[in-house]
Formats: sequence, C-alpha cells, structure tokens
Amino acid sequence: MATNRTLTMIKPDAVKAGHIGAILNQITEAGFRIVSMKMTQLTKNGAERFYEVHRERPFYGELVEFMSSGPIVAAILEKDNAVADFRKLIGATNPAEAAEGTIRARFAKSLGENAVHGSDSDENAEIEGNFHFAGVEQF
Repeated sequence: MATNRTLTMIKPDAVKAGHIGAILNQITEAGFRIVSMKMTQLTKNGAERFYEVHRERPFYGELVEFMSSGPIVAAILEKDNAVADFRKLIGATNPAEAAEGTIRARFAKSLGENAVHGSDSDENAEIEGNFHFAGVEQF
C-alpha cells in the first residue's frame, strides 16, 4: 500500500465542545501524520460548494447550516491506506452505530452532529484537501 492522504474536518459541534485536542491525539496515535491543518469557518457558500455532491439529498440544507454555524479544524492526514483507515477510525456516521472507541462513538452527539468528516475516496480526499489548502500549505 502506498502512502496516501485523506482530509478531515473537526466539525462545529466537536470544536464547541472542546474536543479538538483529544480528537487530534486519537488521530496521531492511530499513526496518521498531519501534513496541513488550520482552524477556519466555512461560509454558507463555502459549505454549499464543499457538500455539492449532496445537493439533492434531504439533509443538504441542514448540513450546510450546521457546517457554517461555527469554526472547524480542517486537516490533511497522511498514512498508508489513509482513506480506509481513517473511515474505520472515525466510525459509522450515526454515532449510535459507531464501534466502541471510534472518534464518533466517543465525541459525536447525533447523526447530524457527528464530530468529524472523513473523505470517502482517494479522489475526494485530493479535491477536499485542495478546497481547504493551497499547494504551499500542504507539506
């Protein structure tokens, strides 16, 4: 397996609850290297663009409102098999279904406020990483 990258966002609920450090610690303890990171806040337009793929889904409007409601921490992570390994680390989207010890089982409040985002493919990881970080910000 080649080393590759994925993107995560620590979502507004987890930032507001003060879980940034604990989540980042769990990520690095799982062997991921943080190659880019920043705290920012998505505008409504930015959240609409980021989640464009979900535009036709019934939850799209709520997702955009939630993701633009407060600061997030965006980070590009690097590790062998990064996308699949990170999806396993964060757990199921619904924290009630997330495996014990996963980030969502530990920190998510609900299906809608589920603490973290993780890219779902290598292609989307690259697109999402480039959405948040200029090339000179990726190490």
